Amino acid sequence: FCRWISPSDQVLDLGCGYGEFINNLKCSERHAMDLNPNVNSHLHREIIFHEQDCAQPWSIKDGSIDLIFTSNFFEHLPNKEALSQTVKNAHRCLKKNGKIIAMGPNISLLKGKYWDFWDHHIPLSDQSISELLRLNNFQIETSIASFLPYNMVRVKRKPLILISLYLNLPIVWKLMGKQFFIVARK
Repeated sequence: FCRWISPSDQVLDLGCGYGEFINNLKCSERHAMDLNPNVNSHLHREIIFHEQDCAQPWSIKDGSIDLIFTSNFFEHLPNKEALSQTVKNAHRCLKKNGKIIAMGPNISLLKGKYWDFWDHHIPLSDQSISELLRLNNFQIETSIASFLPYNMVRVKRKPLILISLYLNLPIVWKLMGKQFFIVARK
């Protein structure tokens, strides 16, 4: 994801979990947002933590963020209204030409397996996320329907070299990828 992030950027990891992404990022200012109060103890101390519901107004200054990253998060929101409001909040906080990168399970490729996680509430695809983003004045720059394999949490941890190899072989994505990858610009 580094090709979309410059060292001078201000980045928000939306639904950051335990900071696996934001902790490893090199940029000028790092923000993380999650409802879980325990997250803060896993984040590097210079990361600005926003413990809040992402559908509520964000405490981030308007037009201050260069990039928002979110992975396997949107489907966990309680309903479409919460997702819509979250995208509106993202649009408000992004700078002009700021970007959002979104990844998540693609229901159009998974069918019933999408519901194998109890906490999935909203069925999403690359098409539905793209439509929502366009309705909120984003331009889709990249849309990949089949990116990562679906389930990376209930499987034995793979060596990083295999993950790197996979990411460098887009032909394999079509066979194994069940998650969408979207980059959209404000």
